[in-house]
Amino acid sequence: MSKTTRATQTLDRLKIAYTTVSYDYDPGAERIGLQAAEAIGEEPKRVLKTLMAELDGKPVCVVVPSDHEVSMKKLAAAFGGKSAHMMKPADAERMTGYHVGGISPLGQKKLVPTAIEITALDEPHIFINGGQRGLQIRMSPADAKDALKAIAVSLIA
Repeated sequence: MSKTTRATQTLDRLKIAYTTVSYDYDPGAERIGLQAAEAIGEEPKRVLKTLMAELDGKPVCVVVPSDHEVSMKKLAAAFGGKSAHMMKPADAERMTGYHVGGISPLGQKKLVPTAIEITALDEPHIFINGGQRGLQIRMSPADAKDALKAIAVSLIA
């Protein structure tokens, strides 16, 4: 497995400190983020999942702890929209250039508005997908927010 992806290249270009962690990805896992947290021995609240959604027909990226669900109502409100729903997996892959299970909020093909769950910023470190299945990036939550140009808001149900 290559540990160089568009996600890590983005962090390198921004001169942001990070480390990578590889794990055995389970394609049959019911909840990929929870499987990743267990595989790397980290609390699920620190292993963030990347979700792609549509807000009033426009794409947005959502980064939340793997042990929580996104409130579509809170997501819509965060961006001043009316309604939000999850993007279909094939559309998410086309939009990001990554495969489901390996979608990173970093280095996506097209820059889209991004929101990160505000409680994640209280953690000493977080993990986000590294841009391929079985690769996580460990970094500071503040650096993640800055690299993503994300808004930090309450997003979980």
